Amino acid sequence: MPMSSSDFIKRLKNGENILIAEGYLFEFGRRGYLKYGANTPEVVVEHPELVEVMHEEFVHAGSDVVEAFTYYGHREKLKIIGREDDLEKLNKTALQIARKVARKHNRFLAFGLCNSTVFVPGDEKANAKVRDMFKEQIEWAVQEGVDYIIGETFNALGEAMLALECIKEYGKGVPAVITIAAYFPDITTDDVPLPEACRILEENGAAVVGLNCARGPETMLPLLREIRKTCKGPIAALPVPFRCTDEFRTFQSLKDPKTGKHLYLNDLESVRCNSADIRHFANEAKQIGVQYIGLCCGNFASYFRELAEVYGRTPPASHYSPDMSMNSVFGDEETGVTNALAAKMKEFTLGIKK
Repeated sequence: MPMSSSDFIKRLKNGENILIAEGYLFEFGRRGYLKYGANTPEVVVEHPELVEVMHEEFVHAGSDVVEAFTYYGHREKLKIIGREDDLEKLNKTALQIARKVARKHNRFLAFGLCNSTVFVPGDEKANAKVRDMFKEQIEWAVQEGVDYIIGETFNALGEAMLALECIKEYGKGVPAVITIAAYFPDITTDDVPLPEACRILEENGAAVVGLNCARGPETMLPLLREIRKTCKGPIAALPVPFRCTDEFRTFQSLKDPKTGKHLYLNDLESVRCNSADIRHFANEAKQIGVQYIGLCCGNFASYFRELAEVYGRTPPASHYSPDMSMNSVFGDEETGVTNALAAKMKEFTLGIKK
């Protein structure tokens, strides 16, 4: 039997963890199929076969969820690049690709709403437009049989609440996961402390609340501890895998350690997390009690495998997890360094030649 909305809620109530791989936007940009800056998912209609392959990669790495790649696939962003006419086609195609992979592997099928870019606190005319944008996307998602809907990367509590209200009104009862992007300082852009914002969303019916994007693992963890104290139900954490610091809490603010120039968006590779960073974050999140966990912009399959293994999973990708004991140069004495030349190579590569 395929997964369903009731299965999603049941797993959460039973205290089970749900692992979700995100990061499609950055990964397609890294691979040369998406324009950084515009950040719109036209790859869905231009190369749908590649979107399906990326879904497969993330499932292979341990994701419990296949999320349709509709991030910034809404009316306002597509209008900017002159592709508003592709709006319905893009959303439905993304949903159909995701549904194919989700049902094939018995994973949850999710759809993502995101920040509208036109929300203005207190502006009824602007926010009526946002409501209409959310409504049309939610209705397409319901038509394609999603198991739950994600509202993500909101910087204002008001817009996050509007997304939640729309999911409740037009979503035909599907659960909502609502996550906020944490910038500087630890409040929303409409001046609500982030733990309180999560509590308000929870009290208004979100099945899961928490944080996604913007902050790296190290700068997200302190906030997660506060959110865990504030919220009663499942909390979410999806950081970006970049080495944010107390000085530069967001990946948008990171600077090149050599030049001092901002790295966002195309030059972030120099401050990527490594696999040990991902494992450390996953262990800390697990201790905090983060039940809905993943990685956002910058994620790729081998990163996600690290997270999945910390959370007790052995996905198919674990068959290929690194094992340096098997390396002909860096392995142990029995399986690795097999002759004098290998020993010499180790000295040369490590710069320890005697």
